[in-house]
Amino acid sequence: MTPTPRGLARRVLAPVLAGLLALTLTACAEEAPQGVEGKKTLRIGVKFDQPGIGQRTSNGEFEGFDIDVARYVAAYLGAEPDFVSITSGDRERLLRERKVDLVVASYSITPDRRLEVNFAGPYIIGHQDIMVRDDDADIHSVHDLRGKRLCKAGGSISWQRVTVELGIKARLVPATTYGECVEMLEAGRLDALTTDDVILAGFALRRPEAFRLVNAKFTDEKYGIGIHKDDIGGCEAVNRALTEMYQDGTAGKLLARWFQPTGLKTTGHVPQFEGCS
Repeated sequence: MTPTPRGLARRVLAPVLAGLLALTLTACAEEAPQGVEGKKTLRIGVKFDQPGIGQRTSNGEFEGFDIDVARYVAAYLGAEPDFVSITSGDRERLLRERKVDLVVASYSITPDRRLEVNFAGPYIIGHQDIMVRDDDADIHSVHDLRGKRLCKAGGSISWQRVTVELGIKARLVPATTYGECVEMLEAGRLDALTTDDVILAGFALRRPEAFRLVNAKFTDEKYGIGIHKDDIGGCEAVNRALTEMYQDGTAGKLLARWFQPTGLKTTGHVPQFEGCS
């Protein structure tokens, strides 16, 4: 029996449509997940010039407390970490544009930042302090920064704690990174650098003959892991990883490894999480 034109069309189109459907399903199955869960590799933004926190060594490897935390979280999520060097000013943009999956880069949780990105943690709580040259005898507290040349690192809010929140009229000197601030301080082009004590301790430990910490702590800085604003499930999964990191003793070992030599006091208790939103 000769098929009708309509029947012939069905015979021809049926396998074509089936093939298109199969291709569509395959493409959907192979499409990479947007959130951090389920990814085989996680691109993680980290600092590259902060000793003890996140630093790129001469052989191209990364090391520091944040790096070890990032490795632990990635392993908990079943992924390999792919570290990306970033500056403070890049953090929100790279997360927003999904150029990185996570940011573990001395990233203080603040209300303004929470409007743009989500935060897991905090995984450590630092305190803002001041670093000066070792021979400086004038600066003993945050109020002594009045009229002094203070570094304004790009993307950081540490200088605002002094000049805006406390109203201390320091003379701001711009720099791209904290590493540049340290170089300027040593060269005499700055009088002081202020940021979190865990960051300053790393720089001071590297050159103890050149710098000293004032030990005038005046804020609490909650370090969180930045994640895309929409990835609530991923944020909660990272929180589970951080909880496990403290409960299995890894956090205590990392804190001792990176900060005990500096004399900083740390705690092995899980910090109070801010909550994902």
